[in-house]
Amino acid sequence: MKNWAGNLNYSSAEVVRPESVAELAQVVARSSRVKALGSRHSFNRIGDTDGVHVLLDALPQHIDLHAERQSVRVSGGVSYGALCRTLQQSGVAIHNLASLPHISAAGAVQTGTHGSGVNNPSLAGAVEGIDLVRPSGEQVTLSRADGEEFLGSVVGLGAFGIVTGLQLAVRPSFSMRQRVLENLPWERALADFTELVSSAYSVSLFTDYVGDSIGQVWLKALDSEPPLGELFGATAAIGPRHPLPGMSAENCTAQMDEPGQWLDRLPHFRHEFTPSNGEELQSEFILPLEQAPDAIQSVRSLADKLAPLLFVSEIRTGAADEFWLSPFYRQQSVALHFTWKPLQAQVEAVLPQLEDLLRPFGARPHWGKLFTPGGHDWESLYPRLADFRSLASAHDPEGKFRNGLLDSILGVPAVSSR
Repeated sequence: MKNWAGNLNYSSAEVVRPESVAELAQVVARSSRVKALGSRHSFNRIGDTDGVHVLLDALPQHIDLHAERQSVRVSGGVSYGALCRTLQQSGVAIHNLASLPHISAAGAVQTGTHGSGVNNPSLAGAVEGIDLVRPSGEQVTLSRADGEEFLGSVVGLGAFGIVTGLQLAVRPSFSMRQRVLENLPWERALADFTELVSSAYSVSLFTDYVGDSIGQVWLKALDSEPPLGELFGATAAIGPRHPLPGMSAENCTAQMDEPGQWLDRLPHFRHEFTPSNGEELQSEFILPLEQAPDAIQSVRSLADKLAPLLFVSEIRTGAADEFWLSPFYRQQSVALHFTWKPLQAQVEAVLPQLEDLLRPFGARPHWGKLFTPGGHDWESLYPRLADFRSLASAHDPEGKFRNGLLDSILGVPAVSSR
């Protein structure tokens, strides 16, 4: 099997597709190594195993809105696109979405995936409860009432069990409009960066770091916010745009200030359009918002090496949360996202240089994307890492849910069947 992008072959010795959570629990209990796969929209081996891979797509898929309409219970393999359609039919919404609505809920939450907006937490921020299958096959549910165990498990990197379900907070449905601006001068953007990224509900900047201006600024505003105007010298696009210059915008969500519902504006790409596999690689680094201007200037100094490898880079933001291994743990953040051409050897050669530039700013890599595992001081980046290790060891002492990438971050379990 391959991942979504096709840049890696999984190492599993066996692949099973359980049709019920009870069957899944039996597979987990009998396996010495096991990991789950959903949409496989990960670019590294965070979801790999040399044991059994369980695919979640044959499990019963449910989306159950609670009677008080304040939360929804959803199976872990459900995509955000399917979830959002159901929520909208019931007049409710979730607070934010990633660029692609095709990713599965469990995988997105476990790796700290996010959208944009200085006041918008990552997708994990909506989680009120999480259903797990433990190494023994025991099925457990954690909620916010479980305190620290809950905070350690939500962005859990798959280390605590197979996520079979989530309870997500919802809010009343809302409408939005989207506008794209072009050619924003870097000087103006960096001088007023916080004001820039706070100018709408969600703001994304698209650039290759070359030249004196940012190619595109995507503004996603609530209908209740003031009308979208000009911004720091950028000009309004005269037609719909794709984040990649020269590509057709037909698969992108509607722009030009056209009103629409949240689920059709927050992602960059329409749910009806399934992106091609094997056409890109991704990396992302999250750091404190106040560090953004200096960090971006440092990245610009490497533009001559980055640009030939880039399709585009997206700069976005996110609110702080309390999840122990969330890249947004206790910091309002800026995220520097790199969509690379499918040139893995060249990308992996330049990543250490990029990481060296970003290290002084406390950059935390996105868990599901390409980074250099040995290139980061995990203890300094994550103050609760020792607690996370202890919790993982307590629930999975033999390392049933571990793999090489997790071991490089957490250390090899003291008791191991390897």
